[in-house]
Amino acid sequence: MNARKPTRTPLYSRSPTRTADSGSAQDARTTASAAVPGGSGVTAATSPAAGAAPTPPATRAGALRARLQRVPSWGWAVFGALLVAAPAWLGGGLRPSAPALTQRQIDAAVLHTLNTQPLPSAAAKAYEGVAPSVVRVIGRAHPPGEPSAARSKSGGNGGGAKPTTPDQDDGDDGASVGTGVVIVDSGVILTNLHVVAGSRHIEVVFHDGLTSGASVINVMPENDLAVLRAHRIPDDLKSATMRSTADLKPGDRVTAIGFPFGIGPTVSHGVVSGLKREFRSPDGERLLTNLIQFDAMANPGSSGGPLVTDDGEVVGIVTAIYNPVQERFFVGIGFAVPIESAAAGAGLPPF
Repeated sequence: MNARKPTRTPLYSRSPTRTADSGSAQDARTTASAAVPGGSGVTAATSPAAGAAPTPPATRAGALRARLQRVPSWGWAVFGALLVAAPAWLGGGLRPSAPALTQRQIDAAVLHTLNTQPLPSAAAKAYEGVAPSVVRVIGRAHPPGEPSAARSKSGGNGGGAKPTTPDQDDGDDGASVGTGVVIVDSGVILTNLHVVAGSRHIEVVFHDGLTSGASVINVMPENDLAVLRAHRIPDDLKSATMRSTADLKPGDRVTAIGFPFGIGPTVSHGVVSGLKREFRSPDGERLLTNLIQFDAMANPGSSGGPLVTDDGEVVGIVTAIYNPVQERFFVGIGFAVPIESAAAGAGLPPF
């Protein structure tokens, strides 16, 4: 008699196992449904139960779509801003930082600049600062157009005495040419008294070429200064900047600007060679005191021009040259009235 091998129950099943009991139960539910009068043939087991959870989305795409629909509008705005800013942040973080400059590199760059682009000279800087305020002053014995008259040998520019002031004596028309500087932009000009003394008609020529008549509004014989007011002025007229001479010292660099021999504006550069000097005219009639002595070249026609610092600030008005010989030329010593005295004559407040 053969022995029957026992059947092994599998540990895992790949498909749902349907037992005989479950099949019987399903048949019973079907039979019961059919037995109910007016029944529809749908069993209770296949009808949705009240309060049952809704069926989840069938796919992952549907679930993602549902989540995105729940994101508020401001969330999308933040997300868009982050997308726009991300490239800049990433680029800044990935860009290599510039190496720090060493002192040797800085010194080499400065030296290269100085060698290839030299700085302007002190005289050029001084002239640039005051040039728009410098004017040519012409004093005439008679207005333009009138016939010239013989000049007296004893007065004005026709005298035969050795000249001691650098004004210009020009020919038979009785004109003296000097220099002036605008100290108030309304047309107030400082010049030397000897440039305009005895003149019946005064003209000033501005930096832009405009020519205007002018009147004397004040004189200071003790300082050989005159204050003029132009009848017409340029629209963009600039006044010079004045600076106190309190800290001026021998050896300080100065520049004189004027119209020597009627040529100009002409620039000459030098230093202060002395302070508180005195100067007396050969005839002994005039003594000027507290003058600035300088060695920047001045000649006839430079009278009334500004003596300026390297910054273009006026510290004096050129008024005389030392002339030990009969010839009228510069021998190395010039004199200027300190600007404090000149400005006081124009009614400006002291420094």
